[in-house]
Amino acid sequence: MKRNTREAGFTLIELMIVVAIIAIIAAIAIPKLMSARISANENAAVATLRSIASAQAQLESSVAIDTDADGGGEFGFFGELSGAVPMRVYDPVADAPGAGGAADVLDPPILSTGFGDVEADAGGEGIVERQGYYFKMFLPDATVGGVTPEVAEAGTGGTGATFPSSDDAEILWACYAWPVDAEKTGNRCFFINQEGDLLQYDNRDEQYELLTGPPFDAAFSDNTGGGDMGTDLGITAMGFTANDGNVWTVVGN
Repeated sequence: MKRNTREAGFTLIELMIVVAIIAIIAAIAIPKLMSARISANENAAVATLRSIASAQAQLESSVAIDTDADGGGEFGFFGELSGAVPMRVYDPVADAPGAGGAADVLDPPILSTGFGDVEADAGGEGIVERQGYYFKMFLPDATVGGVTPEVAEAGTGGTGATFPSSDDAEILWACYAWPVDAEKTGNRCFFINQEGDLLQYDNRDEQYELLTGPPFDAAFSDNTGGGDMGTDLGITAMGFTANDGNVWTVVGN
């Protein structure tokens, strides 16, 4: 009796055809998946900035931070808003802002506790990573000669060696968001401030990514080279180019 000892299986040609089909499908699907991911991350960044603006308004209205004891609430850093570090307080002995203690932690926090995971950027200043984007908060230093410099969050969260101005922190703050890895986790950079002005920069040159984000005055236009938090914004409709040399426009979504 003659037996057929050949085992069933794919031939080399059949395997090559299957591999080719998979490669074609991947070539079509992967770019669309990447595009969808980038779009989702950018939309999430915009939503997060709007949540941050709401949180700042709530913190100010609660007068939880009042470092000059004048009854006016001040804006805060991520570490303070999330309850990760004590808030700034008024030091009656020094008659100046001081560091708070355990009793000065915001409870319940206004922002998600995830915003307490502050890390240092390329300059050692505090940033927070959320869904493919870095976020960085700026508060104002004291206005001198009509110019208001910035104070960034400490690399460990909250206030570092320099305290924000008690008076200026009642009226000014700014926050940027930029992609962790441009063209992979996001493309555009975003900005928002105390007025709720939400701007964007296309970032096609990948100027802002990884641990290098926009300087505090990137989206502002003061026609003097920058350095002032209290100036106009670089919105195209106003006929200005921003201090970083880029065009920041209003977010439409």
